Amino acid sequence: MGTIDDYLAEQNQADRDAIDRIYAIARREAPDAEQGKGYGMPALVHRGKPLLSVMRAKKHIGVYPFSQDAVAAVTGALEEHPGIGIDKGTIRFQPEHPIPTEALESLIRARLSQIDGA
Repeated sequence: MGTIDDYLAEQNQADRDAIDRIYAIARREAPDAEQGKGYGMPALVHRGKPLLSVMRAKKHIGVYPFSQDAVAAVTGALEEHPGIGIDKGTIRFQPEHPIPTEALESLIRARLSQIDGA
């Protein structure tokens, strides 16, 4: 897989818009992040470490912050939202049930904190 831009170009419009929205929020929180890869997936990379990847799976779009702790930091804020699934290191959703902006900002800040503190 190539860069985030390459990956987005392959998606249908609804998925592309949903995925691009998350990357846009991540870029606001981490303006120095660059396109790269994390565990073979297109990802934003901060200080050489994967920050966030967002990919379409068969039945959902997955947000992968490469950290169970970052997901745990926002679990409480997401449990009340319909259509959002949470697993150890993944947040799953559909374009018609987007992840709230505040939760995404918190998720990204949690991951940035981990990377910057390492």
